[in-house]
Amino acid sequence: MKKRIHINQHVIRKNSKTGEREPVITVKPSKRNNYGHEVRVEGPCTIVYSPDKALSCGAKVWIETEADVIIRDKTKHLKRQAASDKLDI
Repeated sequence: MKKRIHINQHVIRKNSKTGEREPVITVKPSKRNNYGHEVRVEGPCTIVYSPDKALSCGAKVWIETEADVIIRDKTKHLKRQAASDKLDI
């Protein structure tokens, strides 16, 4: 299954203003979102720049991969986050 990885610029701005350290990396397999501070792609990937056809979240640059993705440094406030670090999708 294809996964998309992108950086949430809105969270970066919020973190700068408030001093919080919310995770800014989003990994999106299908319709759900997983968040972290560090992501490792375990295989081939493609970096896409699509300014005329952004993702629904507004991202114009993202990474696409069908490889396993490991999310590190997840924070406790993410209730919907999978228990495992590795997305087994």
